[in-house]
Amino acid sequence: MAEKDAATESLAANSPTEDMDLKTAETNADNREGGVKIESDIKHEREEGGEDGDASKKQNVEEPVKEESLEKSVAPSGPVSLGPKQFESSVEMFDYFFKFLHFWPPNVNVNKYELMVLLDLLKKGHAEPDKKIGGGIQAFQVRYHPMWKSRCFFLVRDDETVDDFSFRKCVDHILPLPEDMKPEAKAFGGGGGGKGRGGKGGWRGRGRGGKSGK
Repeated sequence: MAEKDAATESLAANSPTEDMDLKTAETNADNREGGVKIESDIKHEREEGGEDGDASKKQNVEEPVKEESLEKSVAPSGPVSLGPKQFESSVEMFDYFFKFLHFWPPNVNVNKYELMVLLDLLKKGHAEPDKKIGGGIQAFQVRYHPMWKSRCFFLVRDDETVDDFSFRKCVDHILPLPEDMKPEAKAFGGGGGGKGRGGKGGWRGRGRGGKSGK
């Protein structure tokens, strides 16, 4: 009996220790399992965060490009003064001279108002205005170009020499025209040719005074 009681006491004394060891082992296993889950979640979040970061960087890189392309697409605007007349855009300026070119009768000097506008166009828009103007200009006329067979602006210098010039090139030099209206877009002859675009630049005639060309 004494031996049996001693064995029972020994078993009872050892049982809590084994229970504690078992619980500790289970807790460690849970912690390890939980730790794996946490590390996996962190890794997954980092990966997602990395993708978002890369996308953000790409977006930041792309934004200046979009802004730059937008700046290039916006055409320069006025106002630009030519003599007594003011223009708000290159298209308005083009329309004015285009309609004037096709309205004014050939070989007739333009009026004083249009003379001041055309002279300022030449001074501000021609690549070599001093050479083109020479000793001075007494008149401007619309004539048919001998080579291109189309209407063109001609200047008559004080020494009676005559020369043609392209109003389209002058306008494009002052305020750049849209791509489809630029001088190199088509083979334009002299200063005329092409289609008008309408708009505010419509030319209003002020009579047909002036001297006929010789």
